[in-house]
Amino acid sequence: MKNNLLEEALVKRIFAESGLPRVGKATIREIKKLSDTLEKASGVHFIHMEMGNPGLPAAKVGIDAQIEALKKGVPATYPDIDGVPAMRQEASRFIKNFIDIDIKPENCLATVGSMQGAFSSFMICSRVKAERTTTLFIDPCFPVHKFQNKVLGIPVESFDIYDFRGEKLRGKLEEILSKGHIHSILYSNPNNPSWVCLAEEELKIIGEVCRKYDVIVIEDLAYFGMDFRKDYSHPGEPPYQPSVGKYADYYIHLFSSSKAFSYAGERIAILALSDHLASRRYPDLKRFYSSEVFRNAVVYGALHPLSSGTSHSAQYALAAIFKAVNDGGYNFRDDVIEYGRKAREMKDAFLAAGFEITYDKDLDEDVADGFYFTYDYPGMSGADLLEEMLFYGISAISLDTCGSTRQGIRACTSLIAKEDIPELALRLLLFHEDHPLD
Repeated sequence: MKNNLLEEALVKRIFAESGLPRVGKATIREIKKLSDTLEKASGVHFIHMEMGNPGLPAAKVGIDAQIEALKKGVPATYPDIDGVPAMRQEASRFIKNFIDIDIKPENCLATVGSMQGAFSSFMICSRVKAERTTTLFIDPCFPVHKFQNKVLGIPVESFDIYDFRGEKLRGKLEEILSKGHIHSILYSNPNNPSWVCLAEEELKIIGEVCRKYDVIVIEDLAYFGMDFRKDYSHPGEPPYQPSVGKYADYYIHLFSSSKAFSYAGERIAILALSDHLASRRYPDLKRFYSSEVFRNAVVYGALHPLSSGTSHSAQYALAAIFKAVNDGGYNFRDDVIEYGRKAREMKDAFLAAGFEITYDKDLDEDVADGFYFTYDYPGMSGADLLEEMLFYGISAISLDTCGSTRQGIRACTSLIAKEDIPELALRLLLFHEDHPLD
């Protein structure tokens, strides 16, 4: 490693002091802490690609509405557990305008970020039927979702979507769901970490198979409308954000304000229950909760004991953002498409230095440029590659932590400044020089 930017002895010492059993398989937060430590100790500016933190200013319309709510004194009172009416109404409009699905305002629930929405969903779905014990993940996935299941004591199964695209997906789902032990299935679309986007035919397959076996679908839409190959940003006009809601009766949408609206810091999101699921009665829920109605179990059996609601003023911020988008006054795509532009430049830099894009295709189409992409280097495992790149001041996370069957790295584009991309390209070429390919 003659071109490495950090001294080998320093890096190895900090690796040892971290206490991590394997640096290359560390979690997002562990890698963030480690890379910050290396950066401070070495004085070398790091290219940080590990954290999925928004890299754009928060939506101004939300900030203004939240300030106004604060001035009116809302911090002095508890919000309703399920959310303020204005936000729920605009969330319902948003779903209709951009997915073309009807969900009543009462079933659009406020959560402390999409993370709480996911945690609450796993908690309740795992108890709808005593014989249904397991969550199914379509991998690769956001690692913390599996960790939530571990904390809750819920068994998980998974498979890598890359091996089962198109009609192959039906056979795989049939194989697993026919055993009768799966209560819910989770995937993200666009996918974190691979940025794979499920095609309409694949969403139809998921809906049909889950309907056949009475399985709840949890659709993580944290990166809503961010498949930039199509423009999903015009209210009430096609094309609409693809969703399993067109093909399933019992489903949950997780909507985040963090990425599409860059409103991550206030931890405000929407957990939307399909009207059919919200009103469905599951007698086995009475083992744990006072009601067998799914919505009641979520609100009073999960959201209440977890946090008794979420930030009052932030709900007015999200309500205002939704309203501006619904009314056509704010096009969020115009802002976040910057992630796609940076992804293209970053991918080009990796490819020029001998790297490969790990998850490269959506069926017969190139994966979109967006918030994340994945890369690998011939002959190296993901864990080894991650550790090696830290010597060059580049940090990310290994796909090993995401349930992937493929060896590689997840890169996030959000915190990379435009002026950092030439420096990234230079470091990648230095890495390539030190690790020549046959």
